[in-house]
Amino acid sequence: MKFKYLIPIFIILSALSIFIGVVPLVPKDLLTLTDQQIQIILISRIPRLLSIIMAGVGLSICGLIMQQLSRNKFVSPTTAGTMDSARFGMLVAMIAFGHATTMQRMLVAFAFSLLGTFIFMKLLEKVTLKDAVFIPLVGLMFGNIVSSITTFVAYRNDLIQSMSSWMQGNFALVLEGRYEMLYISVPLVILAYIFANRFTIAGLGEDFSKNLGLNYRVVVNLGLTIVALITSVVLLTVGTIPFIGLIVPNIVSIYQGDHLKRSLPYTALVGAIFLLACDILGRVIIFPYEIAVGVVVGVIGSFIFLYLIIRRNAYE
Repeated sequence: MKFKYLIPIFIILSALSIFIGVVPLVPKDLLTLTDQQIQIILISRIPRLLSIIMAGVGLSICGLIMQQLSRNKFVSPTTAGTMDSARFGMLVAMIAFGHATTMQRMLVAFAFSLLGTFIFMKLLEKVTLKDAVFIPLVGLMFGNIVSSITTFVAYRNDLIQSMSSWMQGNFALVLEGRYEMLYISVPLVILAYIFANRFTIAGLGEDFSKNLGLNYRVVVNLGLTIVALITSVVLLTVGTIPFIGLIVPNIVSIYQGDHLKRSLPYTALVGAIFLLACDILGRVIIFPYEIAVGVVVGVIGSFIFLYLIIRRNAYE
């Protein structure tokens, strides 16, 4: 897996994302764009492309950090209760702060997702069986408990319909002025790259990290904060997108190994490519209608997840 192969794929998919849509647009139209076509590109197509790239990169990096810190290849924001906790936080923000701004709701969702992630990490410390498949099952059970509480609270407050918009990731409603919060993920990804070597050391365990002079708790808390914040931003902007943080880091590690700093750029690029491909597929399957990207990612991701489990068992 080399950048010289991935970059052309990324460029081609990005171009397809710009040109595919209900309103016809072909490359030759760029020479004679009408006012309507200019508005469609600037207000809809480019914001959608940027949001897909940032969401794909952000969630993939989140999965990579969580897998490194938990020392488990099947841990991600989806399987650790992070996304479920963020949804609960958004519901609490809607109930407790009815007139809250988008930023305020994001901060509440961030606080809950961070708390949920910390609880999951504490559960890992209590679990004696460190099987690679058992650990994410614990996370899924924890996430389902949080999700059940969220659904119950939403039902009691007549907010089930409002909550449904977060359940399925969808870029169809992304327009200029409704996606800019995703830019918060950009400095967080850069920060993750800067601290990549420290995350790698922290993944070797607390005792080993302290012997090398690393403040283990600070590094772990920083990593979980990055994960929680990116997850909250993506969830608030486009909804739940499963499996990306789980399968993309695993695919990259097959070819690049487990060196976090070296594999992080590949993980980011593959995550963007994968989400772009799924979004384009969702747009063309029943054109001119659209399948939510969360559904496409869920179907494709589940098959890849099963392959990863079978592959792991084959090597044992």
